[in-house]
Amino acid sequence: MSSAPLGIGFIGSGFNARFHMQAFRAVRDSEVRGVWSPNRANAESAARYARGLDVGACQPFRSIAQMVADPAIDAIWLCGPNQARIENVEELTDTIARGRGKLRGIACEKPLARTVEEARAVTAMVKKVRLRHGYLENQLFAPQVETGRSLLWARGAALTGRPFLARAAEEHSGPHMPWFWQGRLQGGGVLNDMMCHSALVVRHLLTRPGEPLSTVRPVSITARIASLKWSRPEYVKRLKAAMGSKVDYARQPAEDFAAVTIEFETSDGYTVMGEATTSWSFVGAGLRLSAELLGPEYSMSWNTLDSGLKLFFSREVRGRAGEDLVEKQNAEVGLMPVVANEAAAYGYEAENRHFVRVFQGKEKPLLTWDDGVEVVRILMAAYMSAEKGRTLRFPPTGLDGFVPDVAKGAKKLRRARRT
Repeated sequence: MSSAPLGIGFIGSGFNARFHMQAFRAVRDSEVRGVWSPNRANAESAARYARGLDVGACQPFRSIAQMVADPAIDAIWLCGPNQARIENVEELTDTIARGRGKLRGIACEKPLARTVEEARAVTAMVKKVRLRHGYLENQLFAPQVETGRSLLWARGAALTGRPFLARAAEEHSGPHMPWFWQGRLQGGGVLNDMMCHSALVVRHLLTRPGEPLSTVRPVSITARIASLKWSRPEYVKRLKAAMGSKVDYARQPAEDFAAVTIEFETSDGYTVMGEATTSWSFVGAGLRLSAELLGPEYSMSWNTLDSGLKLFFSREVRGRAGEDLVEKQNAEVGLMPVVANEAAAYGYEAENRHFVRVFQGKEKPLLTWDDGVEVVRILMAAYMSAEKGRTLRFPPTGLDGFVPDVAKGAKKLRRARRT
């Protein structure tokens, strides 16, 4: 067990990495000391950003190998794009295998990989070099989720029986970067990008605190996907103008809506249900995360846009567009909720605090890459269900080698039609 500050290096310099950097302002015994990006200018910009937050003397590195080999770096936060996951982990683990780095751990952003085969491959690489691993799922650490879950299980479930239905949703107007929109690169559309959150949240809520997720076992999955908004002709043009010509939803759309129902069997013999929805077609104040948990005589609900702070701007308040009120902000006037500390509200602070302590040997990990593999298995089963148009028993045959049609560049997807 170590009490020295954990020196952290980032693979990736974009929006997600910077969200984590913000969160480290509230995490003791850690310093952000390095960042690598294939784009040198982006790495330098992210390093300046971290130094400006006063979370560490962060410096840009020229390669992953150089960062891993630096004795100042104790752990890696892997926040690069999905399509680079295999090569990033290969370079990192190869450096360790050659005796040029002594990391204490690696934490990986969601999803762990684009397919079950990829997820198993990166997990095997990390285990081969005996590296501690943590799966970064911020919503499980959101204060309202953890507090509500703990109270309902301690009071409601203890007296009237276990919960039987959990719901979760994540909705916004679409990702920031072009690669997210490209099925071949990202591995799919909104189901792969955001259902990894919601599908795990419902299982987590239905799991008794202190017990493993395996005590709530998925037995069947029903899913639907569709391109509801961004394949409409006018929005195809807008998307291409914003993200570039490679993002063409007239020819290669990815789903902007997904819904999944998971039937679980509990270790004490009950059938319980999880419902999850995600979308890139939400029109509202900005990013909306929500969850519900229902039992025989109790319920809980959470919605990030039910903020305690609201601002109003009249039409006369005209200024630059931005995201200073809430992530994925869609408007600059009117009555709008403000999420005052998004890094805390969405669970990043508690998540990073936990994994710092894990890599210091002070706590056991709540989520590992094995959990990340299980999430990818559920996502791929959901894609299979949506493609076949029916409920599938879990795990379905052929899951490990399955690649969703949308990740192959399929030209057809259920689309919104004019009436």
